[in-house]
Amino acid sequence: MSRWIPICAVLCLLGISPAQEIHAPQGVTAGEEASISTTGSGKAIFYLFGSGVSEKRDVNLGEEVRLPGSDLQSAGQYFAVLCSGDCNSVSFFVSPATPSILTFLVHPSRVPVAENDAVSGVAIPFDRYRNLVLAPEEVSFRLSAGKVSVLSRSVLAKDGIAWFRATSGKSAGPLQVTASLNDLETLRAVQQVASEPCNLRITGESNARGILVQTEPVHDCAGNPVPDGTIVTFTATAGGEKSTVDAPIKQDIARAQIAASGSAVISAASGVVMGNELHLGAH
Repeated sequence: MSRWIPICAVLCLLGISPAQEIHAPQGVTAGEEASISTTGSGKAIFYLFGSGVSEKRDVNLGEEVRLPGSDLQSAGQYFAVLCSGDCNSVSFFVSPATPSILTFLVHPSRVPVAENDAVSGVAIPFDRYRNLVLAPEEVSFRLSAGKVSVLSRSVLAKDGIAWFRATSGKSAGPLQVTASLNDLETLRAVQQVASEPCNLRITGESNARGILVQTEPVHDCAGNPVPDGTIVTFTATAGGEKSTVDAPIKQDIARAQIAASGSAVISAASGVVMGNELHLGAH
């Protein structure tokens, strides 16, 4: 309940049978002018209480009390009190205006390609006075990677919120995410990166320092180059001893020099992906 109700109750207790009447406006929209009709004759004091406004002024009974739009910019419940010896009060509701701002949040900012339900977004419409628009507005979401459409969906906002969840695209690069409502449009971008390496293959040869081993160009299962810095772990087993070297991918390839002599079995892994094994003899 509004904190203004006790004030209205106290004011109304000043009289027993109101000699004047006050009638609330209907269908008031935020920021628009409205009027309150009164009956009776003579002078009266008018009070207006609401979100962000508290006003007192003298009025003439039997005339309309005009409420400027500047007093009605906040959506919500308002109370009007009219006192002329006795007091009478009414309440009315101010609805949000049409949407003029579309707040759009997208998560995450960086996502692997082809990942189920990896991209989500929430659109929230506000009117020009920053009132949340609760009417069931239809919001359109579009996701595209370059010229390829990833998702196109219209969602009816519920309680001022429209949202989506989608699978990321198949190609690394920027994913354009757009939310639109009538003539409002908001754009966000999500960076799509390669997912886990796929079909990891290695080659190697013995040299004076041991064994030089390297990967073939590393890609994910969709053919996107895996980002530089991704770690490939090379493991060499020789003579019952095992040695491990972590090497970052640089320009699609990871290389490592392994100190091993004699026959050796070399394997490689990146994340959960295992590569082929190499069997090399002594140098």
